[in-house]
Amino acid sequence: MPADDTRDGTSLAAGYFEDIFAGDDDPWSLASSAYEAGKFARTIAVLDDRRYAAALEIGCAHGVLTHRLAPLCADLLAIDIAEGAIGYARARCEDRPQVRFERLAFPGQTAATGPLDLILMSEVVYYWSDADIAAAGAWLRTRVAPGGRILLVHWTGETDYPQTGDAAVEAMFAALGDAVSLEHAERTESYRLDLWTRKCQG
Repeated sequence: MPADDTRDGTSLAAGYFEDIFAGDDDPWSLASSAYEAGKFARTIAVLDDRRYAAALEIGCAHGVLTHRLAPLCADLLAIDIAEGAIGYARARCEDRPQVRFERLAFPGQTAATGPLDLILMSEVVYYWSDADIAAAGAWLRTRVAPGGRILLVHWTGETDYPQTGDAAVEAMFAALGDAVSLEHAERTESYRLDLWTRKCQG
């Protein structure tokens, strides 16, 4: 975690993440941490009861979870704010032809995509301001197909990001309003996992 306090009400900018990836190809130990491996395994287990025609991963970092998610998806678009992250992720997922990558600073920049069966946001929403969470929620309401899923996974310890994990999830749920219903929720000592389903109406 960075030493300076970034909780000033604004989303973290691309330069913040570019700097992180410039100095370390695995800055959060996504490929080596037992904690991350367990969290990723649980993420996939929750989603593994179906297959997804069209999926979007927001904040793919360098593709460790993307690589594991891809076999569940016919088409998976993975986006990240940092070009450096996209480079690592693309190399990691060379054997996953169903995966496409775009550098996008979501939600200010959004993907041109049709109805989605799955949107995954793992350790990303707490980087956003209240205004950006509201904007993300408005976009998601128009892009998730009825019956489609939205999965959020976030660290619940203290952060110096614009949001805590709990605040980020609660704000996103509020932004989605009556568009989604709770399908599944669980909490460990370190993270929370929240799975929502897009209602047929709302």
